[in-house]
Amino acid sequence: MTESDEIEKAWFVVHTYSGYEHKVKANLESRTQTMGMTEQIFRILVPEQEVTTVQDGEVKTSVENDFPGYVLVEMATPQDGNMTDEAWYVVRNTPGVTGFLGSHGAGSKPNSLLPEEVELLMKRMGMTTREVVDLDVEVGQTIKIVNGPFNGMEGIVTSIDAEKQSLEATVEVFGRETPTELAFNDVDVNI
Repeated sequence: MTESDEIEKAWFVVHTYSGYEHKVKANLESRTQTMGMTEQIFRILVPEQEVTTVQDGEVKTSVENDFPGYVLVEMATPQDGNMTDEAWYVVRNTPGVTGFLGSHGAGSKPNSLLPEEVELLMKRMGMTTREVVDLDVEVGQTIKIVNGPFNGMEGIVTSIDAEKQSLEATVEVFGRETPTELAFNDVDVNI
């Protein structure tokens, strides 16, 4: 286990001037590198999603900002769940940042987002908060399910989607083969 595996992380919402979200993201990424804060400030995201519209019979795809004026920042949170003073200072004093959502002013530190809120935002942006699992599995192989409603049962892999980190397998339930979709981290291939 490396040091970075032991670091507690949490997501915070930074308030910016509307329309300056990408500029603030670039500024924060640059300051994180130049000020040696890569062990305290990890990921910086502008909450956006791809939107497809049909106008005059023509399909157009564009990227829309879900929350204008806000940027998400993942930071280290020592024991008490708050960001460090150094990380708070670096983010707060980045050009274009007007404050943190959840801060009560007067120099108080903000509350982080709840894990459920982060998961919902990531799904909306087509991302995942789960770690990427490298699973060596092939179609037709027998796997053991280690999580979920079919925990402890075996199944035969019918399809694999590495990008989504999932696979489809048939599981025998009440004498019938039942197809089910499983996440990579819900199966064990070493049976």
